[in-house]
Amino acid sequence: MNVELGISTFGETTPLEKTGKAISHDQRIRDLVDEIVLADKFGIDAYAIGEHHRKDFAVSAPEIVLAMAASKTKQIHLSSATTNLPTIDPIRVYEQYATMDAVAPGRIEIMAGRGSFTEAFDLFGYDLDNYDDLFKEKLDMLLAMNKNEILDWPGGKFTPKVDHIGIYPHPEKPLPISLATGGSPASTIRAAEMGLPIVYAIIGGKMEHFAPLIKLYKAVAERTGQDLSKMPIAAHSWGWLSDDKEKAIKEYFYPTKLLVDAISKERPNWTGMTYDQYLEGIADDGVMFVGDSETVANKIIRMMETLGLTRFYLHLPIASMPHEDIMKAIEIYGNEVVPKVKKHFKDKENKKK
Repeated sequence: MNVELGISTFGETTPLEKTGKAISHDQRIRDLVDEIVLADKFGIDAYAIGEHHRKDFAVSAPEIVLAMAASKTKQIHLSSATTNLPTIDPIRVYEQYATMDAVAPGRIEIMAGRGSFTEAFDLFGYDLDNYDDLFKEKLDMLLAMNKNEILDWPGGKFTPKVDHIGIYPHPEKPLPISLATGGSPASTIRAAEMGLPIVYAIIGGKMEHFAPLIKLYKAVAERTGQDLSKMPIAAHSWGWLSDDKEKAIKEYFYPTKLLVDAISKERPNWTGMTYDQYLEGIADDGVMFVGDSETVANKIIRMMETLGLTRFYLHLPIASMPHEDIMKAIEIYGNEVVPKVKKHFKDKENKKK
């Protein structure tokens, strides 16, 4: 079992606990590039950056941040997390990521999603009522141009007709494209039927709760004749690392509560976070990965085995943490967590032979 471990981030810019002030967007972006370069140095497999259009996140154009990182790294895979297809032109998405692939051949990926926030609909003039239909049509178009250099597209309600026009640059190999979901059965079925790798945002509840969805994904893929060996199943979950477990637990509560409480004011199905709820999330059966390297590595192993994952992204950090602390957490993850998890699965595979 070849497992891959990465990091995901949204470039958060919320107030820091020690100062009560938020880092500026431009500084967060500069720091983020440095963090990706460090992750590459320590052999972390992938770095994925999300797209948002609001004050508490610095990255509205992940492809530009990824391009900066692509020119400064050697082996790490770079991906969006996600590219919010309903409110963006799929041709421009493909052109941008194909251009990055010229700088970092074979290391560029697109994680397509609908977006968990809705600000971009008003910003770019889209109707939220078309949320799902926009995504489906634009995803189909993106996949079509990824497959063929010359695009023949019939057009639709939300995309123009393209009559035998080349899309350039066009990499020699198709770009890896995965579908991201918060846990929707409909999205799970869609990804499976289309033969797309899937990425679950597992940020609440118990890890076991996602097992039926992954079982559904595999069953639909098999029923529709897809090759599951080419369809990695991934998860991204919140987490934090320190040399000292209790220190990590203490440090991570403030930013986590800050973000959850802020989102709770916008979403009727969310509630503010109490310390007891936080402790449930970081417990052995929770889905937040907080502690020292041993704690986090063991929990990642448990989730990957429980759900049958082949990829895992540690979302680092959630809300804002000091840049120097993030760099230290990346070092611990790359030096200690990633090798331990990979050794576990390699040893397990060798025992089968």
